[in-house]
Amino acid sequence: MERAKVTSADVAARAGVSQSAVSRVFTPGASASPKTVEKVRRAADELGYRPNVLARAMVSGKSRIIGLVVAYLENQFYPVALERLSNALQAQGYHILIFTATNSIDGADAVVQELMDYQVDGIITASVAISSTLADSANAAGIPVVLFNRGQDDSGFSSVTSTNFEGGRKAAEFLLAGGHERIAHIAGWQGSSTGRDRQAGFLSVLQRAGVTPFAMVDGMYKHEVATECARQLIAGSTRPDAIFVGNDHMAFAVMDVLRQAGLEPGKDVSVVGYDDVPLAGWAAYDLTTIRQPVNRMVDAAVETILAQIETPGTAPQQIEIEGKLILRSSARIPEGWTQ
Repeated sequence: MERAKVTSADVAARAGVSQSAVSRVFTPGASASPKTVEKVRRAADELGYRPNVLARAMVSGKSRIIGLVVAYLENQFYPVALERLSNALQAQGYHILIFTATNSIDGADAVVQELMDYQVDGIITASVAISSTLADSANAAGIPVVLFNRGQDDSGFSSVTSTNFEGGRKAAEFLLAGGHERIAHIAGWQGSSTGRDRQAGFLSVLQRAGVTPFAMVDGMYKHEVATECARQLIAGSTRPDAIFVGNDHMAFAVMDVLRQAGLEPGKDVSVVGYDDVPLAGWAAYDLTTIRQPVNRMVDAAVETILAQIETPGTAPQQIEIEGKLILRSSARIPEGWTQ
């Protein structure tokens, strides 16, 4: 026989409280005394009761679901960021839906539209751009969107990034101070604000110093593309003595290519990355890199999305958080240089 579904009324009767008290116990942020919470949860456990989240959402108009969208997870920065975003949002009583999207506006639009169909309360996109048409749809539906690790001009959305221009500038100043003369740049995808801004900061310092880059190539934020770029850079009779790489994911590929060619990163060719993912600190790579302050970026993204959910009409913000240069053995450290 099919077991009858346990209702909140059953729990209220067992616990000796009102049905509204049961509702408060299972509603994040609602007020209930410790004694009431204990009685209700004990009764719920005894009866096998689970609150109907969907029904509550229909009544309240709030699903307490946040959609997280990411383009790709091969880059080690994003699993770390998504885990911390998920934990931070869950700590605030929100459930998480994680979707992957192709790194194109059409692909991202389709995923974001699907998330909107789930009646999510907000959306955080990690390195994903969406069209102005879909931006208008999200705004019309009252669903706030925060762009994480990606800016988008005139989108009307809040964004949280590191200070990418400043990070590129720091990398260039460090390499010039180390006496490097043939500095190449394997940039991040130039269709992204992060790739463009890091490159722009890097070039601004070289131009001011009167130094022409040894080479400039777009690594597309892809390991295999960066691998081929690195092979081409060291194939000629003259090779770079330093390479600034647009993220750590590509920098690991560059270091592998150098070692396969019998060159030692940090001695024969200095390599500087961007992100400071956990693997960068492993002895196998020991990568000098610009750190993205992921914890502070996550805190800012969560604070921003919740503020926009709780106070509709809150003005969008463009938040940039500075990260520091992390010195390791993959690049020559200038004499007297400190963290």
